[in-house]
Amino acid sequence: MVIYGVAALAVCMLAGALVGELLGAVVGVDANVGGVGFAMIMLVLVTHQLRRKGKFPEASEQGVLFWSAMYIPIVIAMASAQNVVKAVTGGPMAILAGLGAVAAGFALVPALARIGEPGEPLETPQTLSTDEKQEA
Repeated sequence: MVIYGVAALAVCMLAGALVGELLGAVVGVDANVGGVGFAMIMLVLVTHQLRRKGKFPEASEQGVLFWSAMYIPIVIAMASAQNVVKAVTGGPMAILAGLGAVAAGFALVPALARIGEPGEPLETPQTLSTDEKQEA
C-alpha cells in the first residue's frame, strides 16, 4: 500500500530530525544540523533492506516515489527556516565550514567519476532524427 511508503518516509524524517537536533545540541548550535540528510540516508538504507527481504512491495514504493518528487522543495523550505544570518555573524566558523564542504565536494568529483563502468553518452539534439523530434 502507498501509505506504508509514506509511513516509512515519515518515520525516517522524524528520526532524522531527532538526530539533527541532538547533533545541534552536541555542537552547541540551536538548530537542526543535517536532519534532512540523516533522514534521507536512513530512508535509503531502510527501504534497501526491506526490498532485499521482500517486505517492501511495489505499491509501498509509490509512496516514497511521490515524496521524492517533493524532496527539493521541502529541503529548500526547511533550509530557509534556518537562521543563516545568526550563524554567519556568530563567527567565521560557518563560512569556513561551508568553504571546506565545497572544496571537499570539488576534490571528490574526479574520484566519484571513476566509480562504476563508463556509460553511453546521451544523444545530442542534432543527432535525433526528424521522427524522434516530432515524438518529443
